[in-house]
Amino acid sequence: MAVTLAVSIFIICYFFIILGKVNQALVAMTGGTLLMITHIYSWEDAFRWYINWDTIALLFSMMVIVSITERTGLFHYIAVSFAQAVKGKPVSLLVGSSVLTAIGSALLDNVTTVLLFVPIMLAITKRLHLPTFPYLMMIIFSSNIGGTATLIGDPPNIMIGQAVEHFSFLSFIVHLGPIVVLLLAIVNVFMVAIFKKHLVVDPKLVKQLLKQNPAYYLQNKTLLLQSVAVLILTMLGFIFHSALNLDLTTVAVSAAILLLLLTEQQYSINKVFEKVEWETLFFFLGLFVLVGGLEEVGVLDFIAQHLIYLTRGDMISTSIGLLWVSGLISQFINNVPFVAAMIPVIQEFQSFGIDYLDPLWWGLALGACLGGNGTLIGASANVVVAGIAEGEGERISFVQFLKFGLPLVFLSLVLSTIYLVLRYLFPLL
Repeated sequence: MAVTLAVSIFIICYFFIILGKVNQALVAMTGGTLLMITHIYSWEDAFRWYINWDTIALLFSMMVIVSITERTGLFHYIAVSFAQAVKGKPVSLLVGSSVLTAIGSALLDNVTTVLLFVPIMLAITKRLHLPTFPYLMMIIFSSNIGGTATLIGDPPNIMIGQAVEHFSFLSFIVHLGPIVVLLLAIVNVFMVAIFKKHLVVDPKLVKQLLKQNPAYYLQNKTLLLQSVAVLILTMLGFIFHSALNLDLTTVAVSAAILLLLLTEQQYSINKVFEKVEWETLFFFLGLFVLVGGLEEVGVLDFIAQHLIYLTRGDMISTSIGLLWVSGLISQFINNVPFVAAMIPVIQEFQSFGIDYLDPLWWGLALGACLGGNGTLIGASANVVVAGIAEGEGERISFVQFLKFGLPLVFLSLVLSTIYLVLRYLFPLL
């Protein structure tokens, strides 16, 4: 009965999220509450075990930093400078946004990157009267692909890196970097081919843009210096968090509090909190509780164990199976709990005398990270971009996203399968 209730509530909520007629945060929170009413589990269990407070705190902290930094005009300055650097060419803007987002997602993490970069692209597209949808989609796709390349780029990679002692920051770049570069090139060709005819700009607007001095938009130099200094410290903290023995959330929260303390006299905390995307945060809370219901009744463990049973522990079948199952499931539920369920299952292989498990880990990482591109709620970065865009009056619908996300994920999984076979599994054939 518990399994039926948990799965039914999840499916019904998912249906309403796809339908888009009711606020998605309200739907997710309603579903979470129904799990408590039906006694699937308690609020205490939800708060203690299933809500990923690290993600919530990281998101909130970066939203605070972005809110304060936005008042300095820095994003408009970067937007105008970037647009001038590519001479206002729409296709160059699209490709440039992809490359910058992918690099940022690899060096920081994909959520932080989109929080910083989406306001910049929205400023550019509004200035040139360009459609925002292609650019927002490109940022989402590139952030999830770029985040796949490094240990800190996406939460599943962080979890895998912590579970496998011999995996370092460099390991992820060496093993996942090649396929990430290939997929990034393909997604650029894919997006340019689809949207090129829609990316038309008025030459007069370009001329006006090229004549402008980007420095005109910079305001309040004291606040600007403080914001930039904290942003730089935050980025350095993300890159060197292992050496500092600090987790990413601690770095982000510390940076947000530091910036609030520095700017409290210039920009009241009430105004800062008004700019926080509360709807996005509450959607994540509800989503974590919903997925926690599936985990509580054993649905995720059943999927994980059943995969191993079907492949009978064969390294080749299991590696490819992990890639596809994690890729498909990560489109519909958050990839964090699924990866958490799979880690101990993969470690069990050692009890069967199998020591070389790297193909399994890389298959899990590729599937979980790349699968997030499939739907609007498939990855944290997707939800954040959609939340910021909706706040600016640019709504991305679930179905609209699905039309582009599903084909991309299918292509990504096919190419990743070929990559896994050629690089790791061919000697086992």
